[in-house]
Amino acid sequence: MLNRKDILSTIEMIDQQHLDIRTITMGISLYDCCDGSVKRACDKITDKISHYAEKLVSTGEAIEIEYGIPIVNKRISVSPIAVIAAASDSPDYVPFAAALDKAAKNCGVNFIGGFSALVQKGMTKADEKLIRSIPEALASTDLVCASVNVGSTKAGINMDAVALMGQIVKETAALTKDRDGLGCAKLVVFCNAVEDNPFMAGAFHGTGEAERVINVGVSGPGVVHHALQAVKGAPLDVVAETVKKTAFRVTRMGQLVAMEASRRLDTPFGIVDLSLAPTPAVGDSVARILEEMGLEVCGTHGTTAALALLNDAVKKGGIMASSSVGGLSGAFIPVSEDEGMIAAAVQGTLTIDKLEALTCVCSVGLDMIAVPGNTPAETVAAIIADEAAIGMVNSKTTAVRLLPVPGKKVGDRIELGGLLGSAPVMPVHAESSSDFVLRGGHIPAPVHSLRN
Repeated sequence: MLNRKDILSTIEMIDQQHLDIRTITMGISLYDCCDGSVKRACDKITDKISHYAEKLVSTGEAIEIEYGIPIVNKRISVSPIAVIAAASDSPDYVPFAAALDKAAKNCGVNFIGGFSALVQKGMTKADEKLIRSIPEALASTDLVCASVNVGSTKAGINMDAVALMGQIVKETAALTKDRDGLGCAKLVVFCNAVEDNPFMAGAFHGTGEAERVINVGVSGPGVVHHALQAVKGAPLDVVAETVKKTAFRVTRMGQLVAMEASRRLDTPFGIVDLSLAPTPAVGDSVARILEEMGLEVCGTHGTTAALALLNDAVKKGGIMASSSVGGLSGAFIPVSEDEGMIAAAVQGTLTIDKLEALTCVCSVGLDMIAVPGNTPAETVAAIIADEAAIGMVNSKTTAVRLLPVPGKKVGDRIELGGLLGSAPVMPVHAESSSDFVLRGGHIPAPVHSLRN
Protein backbone atom coordinates (compact mmCIF):
# COMPACT_ATOMS: atom_id res chain seq x y z
CA MET A 1 0.00 0.00 0.00
CA LEU A 2 1.13 3.55 -0.69
CA ASN A 3 1.23 5.80 2.34
CA ARG A 4 0.89 9.56 2.45
CA LYS A 5 4.66 10.04 2.33
CA ASP A 6 4.96 7.93 -0.85
CA ILE A 7 2.18 9.90 -2.57
CA LEU A 8 3.69 13.28 -1.65
CA SER A 9 7.12 12.07 -2.75
CA THR A 10 5.77 11.06 -6.18
CA ILE A 11 4.02 14.42 -6.57
CA GLU A 12 7.31 16.15 -5.77
CA MET A 13 9.18 14.02 -8.34
CA ILE A 14 6.70 15.02 -11.05
CA ASP A 15 6.30 18.65 -10.05
CA GLN A 16 9.89 19.60 -9.22
CA GLN A 17 12.25 16.90 -10.51
CA HIS A 18 11.16 16.43 -14.16
CA LEU A 19 9.82 12.90 -13.70
CA ASP A 20 7.71 11.86 -16.66
CA ILE A 21 6.66 9.05 -18.92
CA ARG A 22 8.86 9.88 -21.88
CA THR A 23 6.80 7.85 -24.34
CA ILE A 24 3.95 5.44 -24.89
CA THR A 25 4.82 3.62 -28.10
CA MET A 26 2.46 1.30 -29.94
CA GLY A 27 4.23 -1.31 -32.02
CA ILE A 28 2.27 -2.51 -35.07
CA SER A 29 3.02 -5.42 -37.40
CA LEU A 30 2.69 -4.57 -41.09
CA TYR A 31 3.39 -8.00 -42.57
CA ASP A 32 -0.16 -8.33 -43.92
CA CYS A 33 0.34 -5.05 -45.80
CA CYS A 34 2.80 -6.54 -48.29
CA ASP A 35 1.61 -6.11 -51.86
CA GLY A 36 3.06 -6.18 -55.35
CA SER A 37 1.56 -2.75 -56.01
CA VAL A 38 3.28 0.08 -54.15
CA LYS A 39 0.02 2.08 -54.06
CA ARG A 40 -1.99 -0.76 -52.57
CA ALA A 41 0.78 -1.52 -50.07
CA CYS A 42 0.98 2.12 -48.96
CA ASP A 43 -2.81 2.39 -48.67
CA LYS A 44 -2.87 -0.75 -46.51
CA ILE A 45 -0.11 0.65 -44.29
CA THR A 46 -1.84 3.98 -43.77
CA ASP A 47 -5.21 2.36 -43.11
CA LYS A 48 -3.89 -0.24 -40.66
CA ILE A 49 -1.83 2.18 -38.59
CA SER A 50 -4.62 4.77 -38.57
CA HIS A 51 -7.08 2.13 -37.35
CA TYR A 52 -4.92 0.51 -34.66
CA ALA A 53 -3.47 3.73 -33.24
CA GLU A 54 -6.47 6.06 -33.66
CA LYS A 55 -7.01 6.27 -29.89
CA LEU A 56 -3.37 6.18 -28.78
CA VAL A 57 -3.01 9.93 -28.26
CA SER A 58 -6.42 10.45 -26.62
CA THR A 59 -5.82 7.49 -24.31
CA GLY A 60 -2.42 8.83 -23.29
CA GLU A 61 -3.91 12.26 -22.61
CA ALA A 62 -6.72 10.74 -20.53
CA ILE A 63 -4.24 8.77 -18.39
CA GLU A 64 -2.13 11.89 -18.05
CA ILE A 65 -5.08 13.86 -16.67
CA GLU A 66 -6.47 11.12 -14.43
CA TYR A 67 -3.17 10.14 -12.81
CA GLY A 68 -1.41 13.49 -12.95
CA ILE A 69 1.60 11.92 -14.67
CA PRO A 70 3.11 13.80 -17.63
CA ILE A 71 3.33 11.68 -20.79
CA VAL A 72 5.63 13.62 -23.09
CA ASN A 73 5.33 11.63 -26.32
CA LYS A 74 2.95 9.23 -28.01
CA ARG A 75 4.66 7.27 -30.76
CA ILE A 76 4.28 4.37 -33.18
CA SER A 77 6.79 1.76 -34.31
CA VAL A 78 6.22 -0.59 -37.23
CA SER A 79 7.79 -3.65 -38.84
CA PRO A 80 11.02 -2.89 -40.74
CA ILE A 81 9.84 -1.33 -43.97
CA ALA A 82 12.59 -2.97 -46.03
CA VAL A 83 10.84 -6.29 -45.40
CA ILE A 84 7.34 -4.97 -46.11
CA ALA A 85 8.32 -3.09 -49.26
CA ALA A 86 10.29 -5.98 -50.76
CA ALA A 87 7.17 -7.38 -52.42
CA SER A 88 6.33 -4.14 -54.19
CA ASP A 89 7.27 -2.88 -57.63
CA SER A 90 8.53 0.47 -56.34
CA PRO A 91 11.91 1.68 -57.70
CA ASP A 92 12.54 3.43 -54.37
CA TYR A 93 10.86 3.41 -50.97
CA VAL A 94 10.12 7.09 -50.41
CA PRO A 95 6.37 6.42 -51.00
CA PHE A 96 6.41 4.10 -47.98
CA ALA A 97 7.88 6.87 -45.84
CA ALA A 98 5.11 9.18 -47.06
CA ALA A 99 2.51 6.55 -46.10
CA LEU A 100 4.01 6.29 -42.60
CA ASP A 101 4.06 10.08 -42.25
CA LYS A 102 0.42 10.33 -43.32
CA ALA A 103 -0.63 7.65 -40.84
CA ALA A 104 1.31 9.30 -38.01
CA LYS A 105 -0.37 12.63 -38.72
CA ASN A 106 -3.78 10.93 -38.86
CA CYS A 107 -3.15 9.55 -35.37
CA GLY A 108 -1.62 12.76 -33.99
CA VAL A 109 1.55 11.10 -32.68
CA ASN A 110 4.94 12.76 -32.28
CA PHE A 111 7.02 10.29 -34.31
CA ILE A 112 6.77 6.99 -36.16
CA GLY A 113 9.73 4.62 -36.38
CA GLY A 114 10.43 1.64 -38.57
CA PHE A 115 11.75 2.98 -41.86
CA SER A 116 14.41 0.40 -41.16
CA ALA A 117 16.66 -2.30 -42.57
CA LEU A 118 18.56 -5.07 -40.79
CA VAL A 119 21.74 -5.75 -42.76
CA GLN A 120 24.22 -7.07 -40.21
CA LYS A 121 25.06 -10.10 -42.37
CA GLY A 122 24.25 -8.82 -45.84
CA MET A 123 21.97 -6.57 -47.88
CA THR A 124 19.04 -7.70 -49.97
CA LYS A 125 17.95 -5.58 -52.92
CA ALA A 126 15.09 -4.29 -50.78
CA ASP A 127 17.47 -3.36 -47.95
CA GLU A 128 19.66 -1.38 -50.31
CA LYS A 129 16.64 0.37 -51.85
CA LEU A 130 15.47 1.44 -48.42
CA ILE A 131 18.90 2.65 -47.31
CA ARG A 132 19.40 4.70 -50.48
CA SER A 133 15.90 6.17 -49.99
CA ILE A 134 16.65 7.43 -46.46
CA PRO A 135 17.93 10.95 -47.27
CA GLU A 136 14.94 11.90 -49.40
CA ALA A 137 12.51 10.06 -47.12
CA LEU A 138 13.65 11.98 -44.03
CA ALA A 139 13.88 15.28 -45.88
CA SER A 140 10.37 15.01 -47.33
CA THR A 141 8.53 13.81 -44.20
CA ASP A 142 8.03 15.33 -40.78
CA LEU A 143 7.51 12.44 -38.36
CA VAL A 144 9.29 9.44 -39.88
CA CYS A 145 12.39 7.99 -38.21
CA ALA A 146 14.84 5.58 -39.82
CA SER A 147 17.31 3.02 -38.52
CA VAL A 148 19.77 0.55 -39.99
CA ASN A 149 21.38 -2.33 -38.08
CA VAL A 150 24.86 -2.92 -39.53
CA GLY A 151 26.28 -5.39 -37.02
CA SER A 152 25.63 -7.88 -34.26
CA THR A 153 27.55 -10.12 -31.91
CA LYS A 154 26.30 -13.19 -33.79
CA ALA A 155 26.91 -11.90 -37.32
CA GLY A 156 29.84 -9.48 -37.10
CA ILE A 157 29.90 -6.12 -38.89
CA ASN A 158 28.82 -5.56 -42.49
CA MET A 159 31.47 -3.05 -43.57
CA ASP A 160 29.87 -2.54 -46.98
CA ALA A 161 26.76 -1.33 -45.16
CA VAL A 162 28.88 0.79 -42.81
CA ALA A 163 30.58 2.53 -45.75
CA LEU A 164 27.20 3.13 -47.39
CA MET A 165 25.76 4.58 -44.18
CA GLY A 166 28.61 7.10 -44.01
CA GLN A 167 27.42 8.41 -47.39
CA ILE A 168 23.75 8.29 -46.36
CA VAL A 169 24.35 10.33 -43.21
CA LYS A 170 26.15 12.98 -45.25
CA GLU A 171 23.41 13.08 -47.90
CA THR A 172 20.72 13.35 -45.23
CA ALA A 173 22.52 16.26 -43.60
CA ALA A 174 22.85 18.00 -46.96
CA LEU A 175 19.15 17.64 -47.80
CA THR A 176 18.13 19.06 -44.41
CA LYS A 177 20.89 21.65 -43.98
CA ASP A 178 18.30 24.46 -43.83
CA ARG A 179 17.06 22.82 -40.62
CA ASP A 180 20.55 22.23 -39.16
CA GLY A 181 20.63 18.63 -40.34
CA LEU A 182 17.35 17.65 -38.69
CA GLY A 183 17.10 14.55 -40.89
CA CYS A 184 20.19 13.11 -39.20
CA ALA A 185 18.48 13.46 -35.81
CA LYS A 186 15.89 11.00 -37.14
CA LEU A 187 18.46 8.43 -38.33
CA VAL A 188 20.20 5.84 -36.15
CA VAL A 189 22.85 3.29 -37.18
CA PHE A 190 22.80 0.29 -34.82
CA CYS A 191 24.75 -2.74 -33.77
CA ASN A 192 22.67 -5.33 -31.89
CA ALA A 193 19.40 -3.39 -32.38
CA VAL A 194 16.62 -4.52 -30.03
CA GLU A 195 13.10 -5.31 -31.25
CA ASP A 196 11.11 -3.69 -28.43
CA ASN A 197 12.72 -0.25 -28.14
CA PRO A 198 10.08 2.47 -27.54
CA PHE A 199 12.53 5.35 -28.00
CA MET A 200 13.09 7.24 -31.23
CA ALA A 201 14.75 7.43 -33.58
CA GLY A 202 15.63 3.75 -33.37
CA ALA A 203 12.27 2.16 -32.62
CA PHE A 204 10.93 -0.58 -34.89
CA HIS A 205 8.49 -3.43 -34.29
CA GLY A 206 10.59 -6.58 -34.32
CA THR A 207 9.90 -9.78 -36.21
CA GLY A 208 9.34 -11.70 -32.98
CA GLU A 209 6.72 -9.30 -31.66
CA ALA A 210 2.93 -9.73 -31.52
CA GLU A 211 0.43 -8.16 -33.93
CA ARG A 212 0.49 -5.01 -31.83
CA VAL A 213 1.92 -4.14 -28.44
CA ILE A 214 2.32 -1.26 -25.98
CA ASN A 215 5.83 -0.35 -24.84
CA VAL A 216 6.48 2.46 -22.38
CA GLY A 217 9.67 4.45 -21.88
CA VAL A 218 10.19 6.10 -18.50
CA SER A 219 12.75 8.75 -17.70
CA GLY A 220 13.89 10.45 -14.52
CA PRO A 221 17.42 11.94 -14.50
CA GLY A 222 16.19 14.80 -12.33
CA VAL A 223 14.78 12.40 -9.75
CA VAL A 224 18.05 10.46 -9.52
CA HIS A 225 20.05 13.68 -9.30
CA HIS A 226 17.84 14.91 -6.46
CA ALA A 227 18.15 11.60 -4.60
CA LEU A 228 21.94 11.69 -4.76
CA GLN A 229 22.02 15.14 -3.20
CA ALA A 230 20.91 13.47 0.03
CA VAL A 231 23.97 11.18 0.11
CA LYS A 232 26.77 13.66 -0.58
CA GLY A 233 30.15 12.25 0.39
CA ALA A 234 28.78 8.76 1.03
CA PRO A 235 30.65 5.69 -0.30
CA LEU A 236 29.86 4.61 -3.84
CA ASP A 237 28.02 1.48 -2.71
CA VAL A 238 25.58 3.82 -0.93
CA VAL A 239 25.28 5.83 -4.14
CA ALA A 240 24.47 2.65 -6.06
CA GLU A 241 21.84 1.61 -3.54
CA THR A 242 20.24 5.06 -3.68
CA VAL A 243 20.02 4.91 -7.49
CA LYS A 244 18.52 1.40 -7.31
CA LYS A 245 15.78 2.49 -4.91
CA THR A 246 15.00 5.55 -7.01
CA ALA A 247 14.89 3.53 -10.22
CA PHE A 248 12.47 1.12 -8.57
CA ARG A 249 10.04 3.91 -7.73
CA VAL A 250 10.28 5.44 -11.20
CA THR A 251 9.71 2.08 -12.90
CA ARG A 252 6.66 1.31 -10.77
CA MET A 253 5.06 4.44 -12.14
CA GLY A 254 5.92 3.33 -15.67
CA GLN A 255 4.44 -0.11 -15.03
CA LEU A 256 1.20 1.49 -13.84
CA VAL A 257 0.88 3.64 -16.96
CA ALA A 258 1.84 0.77 -19.27
CA MET A 259 -0.75 -1.60 -17.82
CA GLU A 260 -3.45 1.07 -17.89
CA ALA A 261 -2.69 2.01 -21.50
CA SER A 262 -2.66 -1.67 -22.45
CA ARG A 263 -6.08 -2.20 -20.87
CA ARG A 264 -7.71 0.85 -22.41
CA LEU A 265 -6.31 0.22 -25.88
CA ASP A 266 -7.02 -3.52 -25.73
CA THR A 267 -3.41 -4.11 -26.75
CA PRO A 268 -0.92 -6.48 -25.07
CA PHE A 269 1.61 -4.91 -22.70
CA GLY A 270 5.16 -5.37 -23.95
CA ILE A 271 7.89 -3.79 -21.85
CA VAL A 272 8.84 -0.85 -19.67
CA ASP A 273 12.11 0.70 -20.80
CA LEU A 274 13.72 2.47 -17.86
CA SER A 275 16.21 4.69 -19.63
CA LEU A 276 17.48 7.87 -18.06
CA ALA A 277 16.76 9.95 -21.15
CA PRO A 278 17.67 13.59 -20.52
CA THR A 279 16.16 16.76 -21.93
CA PRO A 280 17.71 20.19 -22.54
CA ALA A 281 15.93 21.47 -19.40
CA VAL A 282 18.11 22.39 -16.43
CA GLY A 283 17.69 19.71 -13.75
CA ASP A 284 17.05 16.87 -16.20
CA SER A 285 20.61 15.90 -17.08
CA VAL A 286 22.55 12.62 -16.89
CA ALA A 287 25.80 14.61 -16.89
CA ARG A 288 24.74 16.40 -13.70
CA ILE A 289 24.12 13.02 -12.02
CA LEU A 290 27.71 12.01 -12.76
CA GLU A 291 28.96 15.34 -11.44
CA GLU A 292 26.88 14.87 -8.29
CA MET A 293 28.91 11.69 -7.68
CA GLY A 294 32.02 13.85 -7.34
CA LEU A 295 33.26 14.73 -10.82
CA GLU A 296 34.05 18.39 -11.40
CA VAL A 297 32.93 18.18 -15.03
CA CYS A 298 31.41 15.29 -16.98
CA GLY A 299 34.10 13.86 -19.22
CA THR A 300 36.99 14.11 -16.81
CA HIS A 301 38.81 11.02 -15.51
CA GLY A 302 36.42 8.82 -13.55
CA THR A 303 33.41 9.55 -15.75
CA THR A 304 33.35 6.07 -17.26
CA ALA A 305 33.38 4.43 -13.83
CA ALA A 306 30.63 6.72 -12.56
CA LEU A 307 28.46 6.00 -15.60
CA ALA A 308 29.00 2.25 -15.23
CA LEU A 309 27.71 2.46 -11.65
CA LEU A 310 24.71 4.52 -12.71
CA ASN A 311 23.76 2.28 -15.62
CA ASP A 312 23.98 -0.93 -13.60
CA ALA A 313 22.07 0.46 -10.62
CA VAL A 314 19.27 1.73 -12.88
CA LYS A 315 18.85 -1.74 -14.39
CA LYS A 316 18.92 -3.48 -11.01
CA GLY A 317 16.26 -1.19 -9.60
CA GLY A 318 14.10 -1.43 -12.69
CA ILE A 319 13.97 -5.22 -13.00
CA MET A 320 12.55 -5.52 -9.50
CA ALA A 321 9.76 -3.07 -10.28
CA SER A 322 8.21 -4.44 -13.45
CA SER A 323 7.07 -7.79 -14.78
CA SER A 324 8.81 -6.99 -18.06
CA VAL A 325 11.74 -4.58 -18.32
CA GLY A 326 13.14 -4.40 -21.84
CA GLY A 327 14.09 -2.11 -24.65
CA LEU A 328 17.42 -0.52 -23.83
CA SER A 329 17.03 0.44 -20.14
CA GLY A 330 19.96 2.34 -18.70
CA ALA A 331 21.45 5.80 -19.16
CA PHE A 332 21.40 7.72 -22.44
CA ILE A 333 24.10 10.27 -23.28
CA PRO A 334 22.73 12.32 -26.21
CA VAL A 335 24.84 15.47 -26.31
CA SER A 336 22.29 17.88 -27.79
CA GLU A 337 19.53 16.69 -25.42
CA ASP A 338 21.47 17.07 -22.15
CA GLU A 339 22.38 20.54 -20.87
CA GLY A 340 25.21 19.16 -18.74
CA MET A 341 26.70 17.29 -21.70
CA ILE A 342 26.43 20.45 -23.81
CA ALA A 343 28.27 22.46 -21.16
CA ALA A 344 31.02 19.85 -20.85
CA ALA A 345 31.42 19.68 -24.63
CA VAL A 346 31.65 23.48 -24.92
CA GLN A 347 34.30 23.48 -22.19
CA GLY A 348 36.24 20.82 -24.09
CA THR A 349 36.29 18.26 -21.30
CA LEU A 350 33.84 15.99 -23.09
CA THR A 351 35.21 14.83 -26.44
CA ILE A 352 34.04 12.30 -29.00
CA ASP A 353 36.80 9.93 -27.89
CA LYS A 354 35.59 10.14 -24.28
CA LEU A 355 31.99 9.68 -25.39
CA GLU A 356 33.06 6.54 -27.24
CA ALA A 357 34.62 5.21 -24.03
CA LEU A 358 31.40 5.96 -22.15
CA THR A 359 29.37 3.92 -24.63
CA CYS A 360 31.17 0.79 -23.43
CA VAL A 361 29.21 0.97 -20.17
CA CYS A 362 25.93 2.76 -20.92
CA SER A 363 22.85 2.36 -23.11
CA VAL A 364 23.05 3.08 -26.84
CA GLY A 365 26.08 5.04 -28.07
CA LEU A 366 27.35 8.19 -29.79
CA ASP A 367 24.12 10.09 -29.77
CA MET A 368 23.08 13.47 -31.18
CA ILE A 369 26.61 14.71 -31.81
CA ALA A 370 27.20 17.60 -34.21
CA VAL A 371 30.43 17.34 -36.21
CA PRO A 372 31.90 19.64 -38.88
CA GLY A 373 30.02 19.70 -42.14
CA ASN A 374 33.17 18.92 -44.12
CA THR A 375 33.75 15.65 -42.26
CA PRO A 376 34.33 13.02 -45.00
CA ALA A 377 31.77 10.25 -45.43
CA GLU A 378 34.55 7.73 -44.76
CA THR A 379 35.24 9.35 -41.38
CA VAL A 380 31.55 9.16 -40.49
CA ALA A 381 31.62 5.49 -41.52
CA ALA A 382 34.75 4.84 -39.44
CA ILE A 383 33.05 6.33 -36.37
CA ILE A 384 30.08 4.03 -37.02
CA ALA A 385 32.46 1.06 -37.34
CA ASP A 386 34.18 1.87 -34.04
CA GLU A 387 30.88 2.05 -32.23
CA ALA A 388 29.57 -1.13 -33.86
CA ALA A 389 32.75 -2.92 -32.77
CA ILE A 390 32.10 -1.94 -29.15
CA GLY A 391 28.58 -3.34 -29.39
CA MET A 392 29.67 -6.51 -31.19
CA VAL A 393 32.47 -7.45 -28.79
CA ASN A 394 30.56 -6.52 -25.64
CA SER A 395 27.24 -8.11 -26.69
CA LYS A 396 25.37 -4.84 -26.15
CA THR A 397 23.36 -2.41 -28.22
CA THR A 398 25.33 0.51 -29.57
CA ALA A 399 24.29 3.20 -32.00
CA VAL A 400 25.40 6.36 -33.77
CA ARG A 401 23.49 9.58 -34.51
CA LEU A 402 25.88 12.10 -36.04
CA LEU A 403 24.95 15.46 -37.55
CA PRO A 404 27.58 16.66 -40.07
CA VAL A 405 25.71 19.84 -41.00
CA PRO A 406 27.03 21.50 -44.19
CA GLY A 407 28.71 24.82 -43.50
CA LYS A 408 29.08 24.21 -39.77
CA LYS A 409 32.55 24.15 -38.21
CA VAL A 410 34.01 23.50 -34.77
CA GLY A 411 32.74 26.10 -32.32
CA ASP A 412 29.48 26.69 -34.19
CA ARG A 413 26.18 25.54 -32.75
CA ILE A 414 23.20 23.77 -34.26
CA GLU A 415 19.64 24.40 -33.09
CA LEU A 416 17.07 21.62 -33.46
CA GLY A 417 14.46 22.72 -30.91
CA GLY A 418 12.18 20.85 -28.51
CA LEU A 419 13.51 17.68 -26.93
CA LEU A 420 16.22 17.47 -29.61
CA GLY A 421 17.85 20.59 -28.17
CA SER A 422 21.02 22.20 -29.50
CA ALA A 423 24.65 21.17 -29.69
CA PRO A 424 28.12 22.59 -30.20
CA VAL A 425 29.97 21.27 -33.24
CA MET A 426 32.66 18.94 -31.88
CA PRO A 427 35.99 18.17 -33.55
CA VAL A 428 36.83 14.83 -35.16
CA HIS A 429 40.27 13.50 -36.02
CA ALA A 430 41.61 14.96 -39.25
CA GLU A 431 43.65 11.87 -40.15
CA SER A 432 41.99 9.73 -42.82
CA SER A 433 40.29 6.37 -42.30
CA SER A 434 39.34 6.11 -45.95
CA ASP A 435 41.53 3.17 -46.97
CA PHE A 436 40.25 1.12 -44.03
CA VAL A 437 36.57 1.85 -44.70
CA LEU A 438 36.79 1.33 -48.45
CA ARG A 439 38.18 -2.19 -48.05
CA GLY A 440 34.56 -3.24 -47.49
CA GLY A 441 33.78 -6.85 -46.72
CA HIS A 442 32.87 -8.19 -43.32
CA ILE A 443 34.40 -8.01 -39.86
CA PRO A 444 33.86 -11.53 -38.49
CA ALA A 445 31.85 -12.17 -35.35
CA PRO A 446 33.93 -12.51 -32.16
CA VAL A 447 34.79 -15.97 -30.86
CA HIS A 448 32.35 -15.68 -27.95
CA SER A 449 29.47 -15.44 -30.44
CA LEU A 450 29.73 -19.22 -30.93
CA ARG A 451 27.31 -20.08 -28.14
CA ASN A 452 24.12 -22.14 -28.40
